[in-house]
Amino acid sequence: MKEIKKYDINLVRLGNKSHSYEFELDDHFFELFSQQLIHGGNLKAEVVLHKSELLLQFDFHILGKVRLTCDRSLEEFEYPLEVKQTLHVRFGQEEVELDENVLQILPETQYINIAQHLYDYIGLAVPMKKLHPRFVEEDQDLEDDPEAEGLLIYSTGSDGEEEDDDDDEDGPLDPRFAALKKLK
Repeated sequence: MKEIKKYDINLVRLGNKSHSYEFELDDHFFELFSQQLIHGGNLKAEVVLHKSELLLQFDFHILGKVRLTCDRSLEEFEYPLEVKQTLHVRFGQEEVELDENVLQILPETQYINIAQHLYDYIGLAVPMKKLHPRFVEEDQDLEDDPEAEGLLIYSTGSDGEEEDDDDDEDGPLDPRFAALKKLK
């Protein structure tokens, strides 16, 4: 628990102006969270806090690399990331998350911990399909190819309705399928 305290920001001591913070996010940071998505990394987070009487605005800029597991080969690889996000924190009668980027905290709150927000923003920047760089070009070529496997093609009759496969008597019928047609 001591490690997560490094990401606390003391709100009481801060004046109503901009404040800058820098955090190094390494393997120890990712070990704080019980997850399987990111195995580690080496990132630098620059956080600028704009404080006013009624609102706190955190501007996050995270840059570096994370270690992921390839979905195709199960090999670990480094994936470069650059994340820019903004978190708005307002004061209110209860602590509640109003939106993914808007929090409400009590006016007497002394500290805010941004570790979970840093982790969430990094996790959201990780692609759904995690491919080792050697597979990326190959995968992109398959997505761009209209004749690639998995393409669904169907034909329609002359009047715009789908043709019924049962009425196709043009070619020779395999005897196994002829027996199946009789069951109808």
